[in-house]
Amino acid sequence: MAPSAAGLSDEPAFPDDAVEVGRILGAWGIKGWIRVQPFSTDPKALFSSRRWFVRPPEVAGPKPVPLPPLLRITQAKEHGDGVVATAQELPDRTAAEAMKGARLFVARSSFPTAGDGEYYWIDLIGLAVVNREGALLGTVTDLLDTGAHSVLRVRRPEAVAGASLDESERLIPFVAAYIDDVNLAERRITVDWGPDY
Repeated sequence: MAPSAAGLSDEPAFPDDAVEVGRILGAWGIKGWIRVQPFSTDPKALFSSRRWFVRPPEVAGPKPVPLPPLLRITQAKEHGDGVVATAQELPDRTAAEAMKGARLFVARSSFPTAGDGEYYWIDLIGLAVVNREGALLGTVTDLLDTGAHSVLRVRRPEAVAGASLDESERLIPFVAAYIDDVNLAERRITVDWGPDY
């Protein structure tokens, strides 16, 4: 029997649980380092893995330069409001410059365990939101970081296509005063929030 195409490569497959955690802004220095804009104010997901999976930028234009599918990180550290890193696949500044705009993914299974009462945003998206009376308020579509705290963006169950944001979503502060319970197993968040808010 002939070996499969997957068996011919040393490259690990793109993880089923991959989460986009940042974008490459460009080269940093002359020795192949890259500057990364993490999508979280705490880039621990980037630091949790030494294997960053790469996908090209989501922009139309000329055919993109082939990118390595995986970066094996040799060093990474915070720098200002971003991260700088170097990888085995990036021997010099030219290689690092070619990575500009690339999207970075890490396997969700490699994230550090969240502390008690802490949640990764990716785990909250898609959860149903109900109030204390059991009324369905909608589904979490995203979170906003206001600096002081996060805010759940909840799509109303009655929202119709083309409706304004005021008509289609609720914004609920993700703070103890309004969040009664987060049950990841049941995919539900219980809140102290009225349906007419």
